[in-house]
Amino acid sequence: MDLSFEHPGDYLFVRRVGAGTVTVVDRDFHKSILLTPEQVVEDWEVTDAARLTLADVEKIAGLQPEVVLLGTGERQVFPPAEVMAGFLRRGIGIEAMTNGSAARTYSLLAGEGRKVVAAFILP
Repeated sequence: MDLSFEHPGDYLFVRRVGAGTVTVVDRDFHKSILLTPEQVVEDWEVTDAARLTLADVEKIAGLQPEVVLLGTGERQVFPPAEVMAGFLRRGIGIEAMTNGSAARTYSLLAGEGRKVVAAFILP
């Protein structure tokens, strides 16, 4: 059977997620990133969801998302309550989940044209 790859849309997409890697289109990332349908922000220094701060909220909010998908690695980890509240005060939804779940949900929302940020935390 002949198979061909079809690009899922006009947005940056996650091809695969591993224990310490996220592949966006054809590029592997081994450090934490912020992903929008239009760009990858590589200089995100977060390595632990429990250590997120309000400064991280500001950086992510600057990307103007409707919703943030916080990929916390292979296990779901919730950030501090003040971080969750920081997003909600700005009218930005936030969901903490595994990186795999964040990638799948991101693909669905980006494909719908939503203003989504997937924040992938890598060790």
